[in-house]
Amino acid sequence: MRTDRDAYGQEIWHCYKGHSCYEIVERDDGLIDVGNAQQYFQEFSNWPVHEREAIQFVRGKVLDVGCGAGRVALHLQQSGHQVLAIDNSPLAVKVARLRGVKNARVLSIQDIDGLRGRFDSIVLYGNNFGLFGSEERARRLLRVMHRMTSSDAVIIASAADPYRTHDPVHLAYHARNRKRGRMSGQLRLRIRCREFRGNWFDYLFVSTNELRAIVENTGWRVAKIVPSPGPGYVAVLEKA
Repeated sequence: MRTDRDAYGQEIWHCYKGHSCYEIVERDDGLIDVGNAQQYFQEFSNWPVHEREAIQFVRGKVLDVGCGAGRVALHLQQSGHQVLAIDNSPLAVKVARLRGVKNARVLSIQDIDGLRGRFDSIVLYGNNFGLFGSEERARRLLRVMHRMTSSDAVIIASAADPYRTHDPVHLAYHARNRKRGRMSGQLRLRIRCREFRGNWFDYLFVSTNELRAIVENTGWRVAKIVPSPGPGYVAVLEKA
């Protein structure tokens, strides 16, 4: 990824350096959302309760997909796991390494089929089930993950239910998506930071029922759903 397009990495870098920690997400209908990049640096004790509960299912060698500033990889390293942390943002990977992640690599989720060795756990935290982008891509990548993991492997993926809203702006966006043949929660986003604008990308929010339908016939099954009080939840997948 070109440095001038790595807006996500820029926000991680600025937060790491103590300059600013805002996150600006732009949706393709013009909606702007402002968040806090400090979420990518949280210590385990400050994680959402459902993430802390579900991470206990991790076993063995771990692939941390969309590692950001390395919060998950650092916790799992400290717990004795061998972790490969990947992110498509060069600056995010740089920050993860500076913070102590031993094995961090610039790699998109779409290119994981080139990784060598077998993993026992794959973690997608920070709503990173969304990185699948679409129903079709999710099924393809879940099959790839099946091939690159051990016989008793798990996938631990945090997700968000797009239907847990009454906001008319979001409901109109869902309807617009369906008219275009997309899933209701299939978002088209880009990250902005200062003068930097990232590339547009698809990000997938799904209900638990939609997630179960996507996982079917990929070699995985939903073993457990760990809910939260809000739209977020964690799905623990086991090999079928």
